[in-house]
Amino acid sequence: MRFDDKVVVVTGGGQGIGRVICQKFAKEGAKVVIAEIDEEAGRECEELILSVGGEALFIKTDVADEQSVRNLFSQTVKNYSKVSILINNAGVMSEGNIFTRSIEEWNRVIGINLTGPYICSRYAAELMKDGDGGVIINISSTRALMSECDTEPYSASKGGLLALTHSLAISLGKYGIRVNCICPGWIEVSQHKKSSIREIAVLTERDHKQHPAGRVGKAEDIASACLFLASEEAGFITGANLVIDGGMTVKMIYEE
Repeated sequence: MRFDDKVVVVTGGGQGIGRVICQKFAKEGAKVVIAEIDEEAGRECEELILSVGGEALFIKTDVADEQSVRNLFSQTVKNYSKVSILINNAGVMSEGNIFTRSIEEWNRVIGINLTGPYICSRYAAELMKDGDGGVIINISSTRALMSECDTEPYSASKGGLLALTHSLAISLGKYGIRVNCICPGWIEVSQHKKSSIREIAVLTERDHKQHPAGRVGKAEDIASACLFLASEEAGFITGANLVIDGGMTVKMIYEE
């Protein structure tokens, strides 16, 4: 029970990677705050953790809205008195391409994926610096390092999140706050969606074999890394980026 005295806020905690992160921390004894804009998903995750004896609180949150984030941390302190760990996990993909995409769509993605983590980090750090310090973990993407077609807002936001990580690490280090980043690759999360849209993905042998590690990633791979980075064992790690992609970004690919 490494985290039995810790309060963990997970944005986008209702589904996908975020849901598994919440479950993992709760299993380790943490009080988990599920910051999620989708009420169905947030309630489901809360009930799932409570049903197995964990402690969880769902707070409906739009990370791109400062008032909503202010309420998130106000309610967290009201219920648990402090914030120990923040996982900036909430994120959305972009629609369209550079010729069809509206500036509103660009701003939507940047607002959730980059501005959101900045706002959340600001409010979390205010609480952490007056306490015993804390940990911030940003969930970026290998799209911060490489791209597919038509992902400009998503890639730009995730690249910005990578830079925000090392900037915050320098700014907040003197307050005992460590800030690190995780860049997931292909992580299959279909089975961790809310029940109304949940499905089991059909993965082929080819899907697995194109990864040097021999398989597609699982949400548990990212959650386990969050547990490590938030723990005392990682006390000398800050400003770092951990790529968890089964080796895909270091694999040279030639067309034959």
